[in-house]
Amino acid sequence: QEHFVESGGGMVQPGESLRLFCEASGFDMSTEIMKWIRQAPGKQREFVAHITEDSQIANYKDSVKGRFTISRDNAKNTVYLQMNNLKPEDTAVYYCHAPYVNYWGQGIQVTVSS
Repeated sequence: QEHFVESGGGMVQPGESLRLFCEASGFDMSTEIMKWIRQAPGKQREFVAHITEDSQIANYKDSVKGRFTISRDNAKNTVYLQMNNLKPEDTAVYYCHAPYVNYWGQGIQVTVSS
């Protein structure tokens, strides 16, 4: 059972931007740390970013620092991932994840290709 619905993915060219949305369904995410995780073809899932419940702390995978920004709106039960200056190596299925309750979204494809 997925507890999140992700949207905003797609195919873009290198250097372009996308914004991913993750809306909680039947679940109040306001008290949860939230993460974005991605899985590239043939590779294991990897951490991308996380944000605390109160948005005070955000951490990122080194390769996305300065390009990606995680944010959240607890009133809308939604977490976001703004991805700028996308690179082909960012191609993956992106998942939102609440680690303490182990809830996952269904995943959304992001493809960066010229």
